[in-house]
Amino acid sequence: MKNSLHAMSIETFVPMLRSLSNFLDKGAEHAKAKKLDPATLVNARLAPDMFPLVQQVQIACDHAKSAAARLTGQEPPRFEDNEQTLDELKARIAKTIDYVQSIRASAFEGAEDRDIKFPLIENLVFEANGFQYFRDWSLPHFYFHVVTAYDILRHNGIEIGKRDYLSHVGYAIHQRASA
Repeated sequence: MKNSLHAMSIETFVPMLRSLSNFLDKGAEHAKAKKLDPATLVNARLAPDMFPLVQQVQIACDHAKSAAARLTGQEPPRFEDNEQTLDELKARIAKTIDYVQSIRASAFEGAEDRDIKFPLIENLVFEANGFQYFRDWSLPHFYFHVVTAYDILRHNGIEIGKRDYLSHVGYAIHQRASA
């Protein structure tokens, strides 16, 4: 049985982006309850040399939309990186979900073997087939930035946990059958 890169990518990105949006909701609730400026969360970071929450969310969205585009032979859409509030970050997530869900499964045909090539910083270039790109570049980066956003919020007192992170997996969790 051959796995579909459409299913593996879109059905991974969408639920995790929804979880990320829910993290931001909980961050807004926390800020309101504690009478904190929500901008503090938007600009929070785990370490001085790490990107703040705003960039973690932007980059997670970028990896989802770029993977969907590149795997289907399209140029990734450009989003302005101008979000400054939790609501604006949630809007970016929603826009990303809308984009990746708009791509038909048939557009992913041949994606595993599609040549993926794009410039990186300085004189570097990334070059691999679609499967390698998704497995070794896109998915790890996507999860890294979602988890880092989660960690920033958690570090700032937001009450989120593994159930929030894996909220989309509830369909598979149930009571054991009694023996």
